[in-house]
Amino acid sequence: MTTLITGTSRGIGLQLLKDYAAAGEPVIGTTRSGTGHEVDGAEILPLDVTNLSSFAALVRALSGRRIDLVVCNAGIFPDREERLADGYPPQMWADTFATNVTGVFLTVQNLLTNLQLSDVPKIAILSSQMGSDTRAAGREEFSGCYIYRASKAAVLNLGLNLANDLRHLGIAVGVYHPGWVRTEMGGHNAKIGVEEATAGLRARFSALSMHNTGCFETWDGQTHPY
Repeated sequence: MTTLITGTSRGIGLQLLKDYAAAGEPVIGTTRSGTGHEVDGAEILPLDVTNLSSFAALVRALSGRRIDLVVCNAGIFPDREERLADGYPPQMWADTFATNVTGVFLTVQNLLTNLQLSDVPKIAILSSQMGSDTRAAGREEFSGCYIYRASKAAVLNLGLNLANDLRHLGIAVGVYHPGWVRTEMGGHNAKIGVEEATAGLRARFSALSMHNTGCFETWDGQTHPY
């Protein structure tokens, strides 16, 4: 099974890349520069998920190649320190949605042909419980963060709609909360390590099928309310 993971320069994406490569499975990672940490057995290709020309180059590089699993991991969290009184500038909203939402859609759109070469095609989208209606601001560690929360709610909605629309092509789509992970994005106070998170996520991706397409699950296998 060949897996493609976006956003593998650090954090969860990089650890997933290492995990799949260590398991001897064909894996392709993307970074904006096409460079990054050298991982034995992994291929790194350039992709800026906000840039249409970058997608065109990726499509050319992958022409005719089967992709069995696409993991939409690339994301940003720029508004952690913003204040409601005077923060959250419009450009920050635009940049975050371009990466966290439109970037996911464009990834799926541009890799559909490669996925259709697979017998068991899957798409895994990393969202967050912070996008769930049940986790309103003020009820968890990251209160505020309106831009990030809105983008993760939007990509959750996107994933559920893609699951419905791609059902007739036999492409399973799952949306996942990776946990609060000790990465550059998650911070040092996060609850779980990156290796624990990615082990759980890989198990979830493996279990994804047409029987549970449209799921929203946590890294450890719990069904999460939308």
